[in-house]
This record gives sequence, C-alpha cells and structure tokens, in this order.
Amino acid sequence: MGVREEFDAWAADGRDRGMEERHWHTAKHALARMPVETGDVILDLGCGSGYAGRALRETRESGRVYGFDGSPKMARKARSYTEDPAIGYVGGDFDDLPFADDSFDHVWSMEAFYYAAKPENTLSEILRVLRPGGTFFCAVNYYEENIHSHDWQEFISVEMTRWSRAEYRKAFRTAGFHVAEQDTIPDREIAIPSENAFPTEEWDTREEMVERYREYGTLLTVGVAP
Repeated sequence: MGVREEFDAWAADGRDRGMEERHWHTAKHALARMPVETGDVILDLGCGSGYAGRALRETRESGRVYGFDGSPKMARKARSYTEDPAIGYVGGDFDDLPFADDSFDHVWSMEAFYYAAKPENTLSEILRVLRPGGTFFCAVNYYEENIHSHDWQEFISVEMTRWSRAEYRKAFRTAGFHVAEQDTIPDREIAIPSENAFPTEEWDTREEMVERYREYGTLLTVGVAP
C-alpha cells in the first residue's frame, strides 16, 4: 500500500483530526520560530488536516498558504475545515511538487517528511520551490535517537525513512541547504501518570514515558535556501 492509499484510509476514518491533536503540542513551538513576515507565501508539506497552515494565517499574518498532501482525501478534508480564501489544498507526490521555482518563502512539514519515497529528491524539490533565503522547517518524531519510535514501521504499510540527527543535517547540506538550526522540542503537555500507574498498555515504566516525551520529543531541523 502506498502513501495515497494509506492516508486516504486515515482520512476516511477521521484520523486526520487525531494527528492534529497529537502533533500540536510541539508543532506550535516550532511554528513560533518560523521567521514569517506579513504576506509570506508558505507550503505546508504533508498538511494532514491543515492545522499548521490555518494557525500561520490566524497568528502570523502570512500570505497565501498551500497545503500539500500525498493523500487527496486528506487535502479535500483539510479544505472543508476552513473558509479562508487564502488557503488552498492539493494532493500529489512529494518527489514531484506541482509548483514553480522560487514560489515560497517558507516550507513547513510535521510528521510527514519520512514518508517520502525518495527523501533526497524531496529535499531537492523543496529547495527548488523555495526563494533565496527561504526556510524549510522539518519536524519529526520518528528518528534514530528516539528509540521509542523504532517500532512505528510495524504499524504502517508505507516504507518510512528513519534518519539520525546527523543524517538529517548531512542530507540537507547535500541537497544545497544551509542548516541554520537543529533542536529537539520536548512535549510538556502530555500528562505522565504517577509511578504506581505503571505498567500501562503502552509503557512498561514511567521512566520510558518521561524519556520519550520530555527528553526526545520532536526533532526539528531548519534549512535555509542559499
């Protein structure tokens, strides 16, 4: 099963909203770091329900936002969640972005980049559509150092790319980006039960849960187009 089929099924089941609820805890902190100026044009790559683009329009006075997703059903559902005429949505392939060169001031991607079939090519495509000085904010929870994410591949049919922090930096630089920042953003909003509540259905010990959310969190890598 490919990205389209997998996430069309997620959209049909209403799991797009669940993704938004889980990701917002750390996404909002990464979005706050984006150097968005009034009127900037933004691409939300792997937009899911479109929450990031809507937030940027509502809080940062951005210009037009394009939500792009590998699932056409996700894109259609995202469109139904807003009446803002400055937000548009389209489905397609991460490796062949349907946008002209130098179209965007910023590209945002949360928990989606690792689904790209050819991630190195996707980075080249992102660089192509960014204007000089534009930024790519790439946020992921599935990465090598986060040992608690390693079994995620078992629960999804789409092949996922699990890079380390160093591999993200290397791939960005190889594609032609300057790496301006790399950081982990802890999730401080997930409630962690007291020690006597463990083990739970998902966690054997409280220490593991603390490590996953408070220490590893979301890996953010920021590239700047030359």
